[in-house]
Amino acid sequence: MVLKIRTYPDPVLRGKAKEVTNIDGALQRLIDNMIETMYAAPGVGLAANQVGILQQILVIDINPRQQTEYPLIALLNPRVVTAEGSAEGEEGCLSLPGFNAVVERAERVFVKGVDREGKETEIEATGLLAVALQHEIDHLRGRTILDKASPLKRSLYKKRALKKSAAE
Repeated sequence: MVLKIRTYPDPVLRGKAKEVTNIDGALQRLIDNMIETMYAAPGVGLAANQVGILQQILVIDINPRQQTEYPLIALLNPRVVTAEGSAEGEEGCLSLPGFNAVVERAERVFVKGVDREGKETEIEATGLLAVALQHEIDHLRGRTILDKASPLKRSLYKKRALKKSAAE
């Protein structure tokens, strides 16, 4: 089932997601629905709070529907253990339609978490996968690329989004 993606200024985007403690059928359905929603959007990643759920769940597929060395990732309770280097790149976000910002991220990250079966997992990533992991983990902490944009760009987007929200 495709879920509704929450957009700014929805307060759930500022919420801090809680650790997942119970892996059951409902959680598996949520993960499947998040994957379907990410593909339908289309996007390369989605955090649970983007669909209104404050749990530490993210899904990422940097090469949707292609067989690559980077398969679909579903990760619970992710945390960046180490981050190295620095690079800037333009990012967009499904929760910030029409907004892009140049964001500085670590070039290489080492992330630990739990897979959808409850098994501890580790991911060492560079390039787009490193960016996607950092982007989605930021969401789970209540942060978006809006927080990383210049004050002027952030202010202009917020005014436009609030005006649109009030009109709906």
